[in-house]
Amino acid sequence: MKSIKDAQSSLVNDTCAECGSYVDIGAVVEEGDTKLQLNLAGANAKAEAGMLAEQAQQRFADAVVELQEQEHSVQLSIVFGCSAEKMIFQLQHNLP
Repeated sequence: MKSIKDAQSSLVNDTCAECGSYVDIGAVVEEGDTKLQLNLAGANAKAEAGMLAEQAQQRFADAVVELQEQEHSVQLSIVFGCSAEKMIFQLQHNLP
């Protein structure tokens, strides 16, 4: 554990006592990363995109949604009010 603390940057001060892992939150949440783009394909693509768009707007009042139907897919773009909202939405819906 001591070697892990000694090896990490002075800017990082978060070490897991169980496994010795640490993460700089700035490496996970990037400022200005508010746009989520998904390309959905298949028979249920339009319905799935509509469901995700509706859930984003219900959960986050500032979410701006755009759907573009393409030949064999649907492109869904959601712009959130802040990076954390985008990350929360992705985690809640198991999205990349």
